[in-house]
Amino acid sequence: MQTLSHKTVAIAVLSILTACGNNKPAADYASEPQPFQVVTLQPAAATLNTDYPATVRGQQNIEIRPKVDGYVAQILVDEGATVKKGQLLFKINAPQYEQEVLTAQAAIKSAEAAVNTARMQVRKVTPLVKKEIVSNYELEAAELAVQAREAELAQARASLQNARVNLGYTTIYSPADGVIGSLPYKIGSLVASNSEQPLTILSDISNVHVYFSFTEKQFLDLAGNDASASLETQLKKLPPVQLILANGNAYPEKGQVEATGGQINTGTGAISMRATFPNKAGLIRSGSSAVVRISQPVADAIVVPAKATYEMQGKKFVFTVDAAGTAHVREIQVGEQSSGNDYIVSSGLRSGDKIVTEGIGSLKDGTKIKPVAAPTTTAAR
Repeated sequence: MQTLSHKTVAIAVLSILTACGNNKPAADYASEPQPFQVVTLQPAAATLNTDYPATVRGQQNIEIRPKVDGYVAQILVDEGATVKKGQLLFKINAPQYEQEVLTAQAAIKSAEAAVNTARMQVRKVTPLVKKEIVSNYELEAAELAVQAREAELAQARASLQNARVNLGYTTIYSPADGVIGSLPYKIGSLVASNSEQPLTILSDISNVHVYFSFTEKQFLDLAGNDASASLETQLKKLPPVQLILANGNAYPEKGQVEATGGQINTGTGAISMRATFPNKAGLIRSGSSAVVRISQPVADAIVVPAKATYEMQGKKFVFTVDAAGTAHVREIQVGEQSSGNDYIVSSGLRSGDKIVTEGIGSLKDGTKIKPVAAPTTTAAR
């Protein structure tokens, strides 16, 4: 076997020693402070958004019901159609009312003939009384007979008018502008004034009423502390509200809180509120679900990103960083609602404090870190 030269062995040993000197143990890397994004808190203007689940109702919802019994002969609109006041919606087949009109017309002709006969009798008796051929009693009786026949004629005419009104109920017109709801009855269905379901429900949605609830405290906080002000004055103090639709989009028109319930629900401690939104385009439909959002400006707020917080046993915490780069757990109190993706801090932090904004799940109290300035998009705003 060929023996390696002393020079070759020395080079090999030197290479091994050099390689070992340039590679630190993994434990050394683990003990080094790791970089974490940190932001320095500064007071800033913020907007506090408070969301309330809500239901939407049309300005008025009108049940369209037949006033007479009969069969549905025609349906002249479709579900979801927009109709105008006075537009024909339904026709009811009720031949009995047509027959009542014919009967009333015949009764009028009979009553008119009776009146004419009674008047003829008066004309016949009048000269006989003057000639004292018959007593005045005969003339008075004839005149009373005329009055009785005229009353019968008036009653017959009233019956005709009533029959025509009933016949008119067989054609149903829209009482207002609005949108047609569901149509539970089809052509040929028997309907009556006491039917369980209406023919349809007409919704006037040119404006919509949105109903939601406040707690008593929320209402007093928003309305202010002026106990002498009337409820109407307090409602006017409430800021315009925004409507968040079911798809998460914000409705472009702002609404105004206009009415409140007469009393507070003793079971829930909530007071019912109503906001009105214009809906000229008809985008919002009665029965929709939505969220009412009330925005309040807050001056000089301390705002922290929601991702910089964590919760434990119902309390919120952040990691602050001291001058030595050590992370410390600190409890904070925040407002009831968030400001977008941030929280407005009511206590626990102050201007100039530094907090960790990323990766807090891997931190523990007392961990040494390498603070890195967070991008401005994650800073409190």
